[in-house]
Amino acid sequence: MDDENPEKRLTLTDATTFARQLCLAHGASHAVASALAAATVSAQAHGQHELGFGHLPDYLSGFATGRIATAAEPIVTQVAPAMIRCDAARGIAQLGFDRAFPALCSNAHQLGIALFAQYNAFTCGELGYYTRRLAREGLVALAFTNGSPLLTVAGQSRPLYSTNPIAFAAASDTGRLLAIDQASSATAYVNLLRAAEAGEAIPAGWAVDGQGNETRSAREALHGTLLAFGGGRGANIALMVEVLAAGVTGANWSLDAGDFRAGSESPGAGMLVVGIAPRLLDECFAARLDEQMARLEALGVYLPGKGKEQAYARAVCEGISLPVAAYDAFRGRVGSYSLLLAARPEKF
Repeated sequence: MDDENPEKRLTLTDATTFARQLCLAHGASHAVASALAAATVSAQAHGQHELGFGHLPDYLSGFATGRIATAAEPIVTQVAPAMIRCDAARGIAQLGFDRAFPALCSNAHQLGIALFAQYNAFTCGELGYYTRRLAREGLVALAFTNGSPLLTVAGQSRPLYSTNPIAFAAASDTGRLLAIDQASSATAYVNLLRAAEAGEAIPAGWAVDGQGNETRSAREALHGTLLAFGGGRGANIALMVEVLAAGVTGANWSLDAGDFRAGSESPGAGMLVVGIAPRLLDECFAARLDEQMARLEALGVYLPGKGKEQAYARAVCEGISLPVAAYDAFRGRVGSYSLLLAARPEKF
């Protein structure tokens, strides 16, 4: 441990309990708190701090300001044999997926393919969380999501889309995961925040300033918007994700989504998740995937998802670490809200 930057180590069980307590202290129901805690710790354990405890304050703020309905119970409807629709009721995305997960897996294994379409939700956190879970059930999974506008395209200064990520996961017969989770933007929004806080320059092609001019100043970029990766091709991917995540599901287009960081309006984001049962097409799929992954690695190819799986394996054994300052700040949140709850229980 670095004496100048001390860390607090927590087992995954303790981290989950801690995250759940934080959510409960901010007014979340037990179901909402449990679903969000599980997703938060999973992201953190997979090495995604910015989508784990680093993102949790956005949820806690959302609970406090009304951007997230603290006790929302998602409305899950099987609209067709292979289609599940979920109205998140202005709540978190994770709970709706939890509620539909058994049926989604069952439908996919029976019918060969199944779809989960959610709308009216807060942003979904780590998109790979959803596809990993399906892959562990023997499915090949794809997921798409949108949210508040953060990304523009060449010739525009106004943000048109969210970062609009895509996630994919499949498991081999030895349990190894091939997992992809990437945004349509040239970089993640959190990277702009980090660079701005550090006063660092950003690479060309990441963002434009408030006037639509390309900038290498992270602080100017915070007043502007992100750019798509790869120019027009990345913009096409962002648009495709927008149609799948918002258009097909009935969610808000990103242009109409509320800010996930400010105000009291829910982003009303969408998420589309597809599960495919590969064994119905090829009983040897999982074994063939394992062989292909080994062959690619022998050629020197770094397989996406490997680092996250290694991080998770370490976390299972060693737990996760949070900076002591951040941990103490979180504990302060629990204390202040607990006192408020005791003093004014009728408000919660």
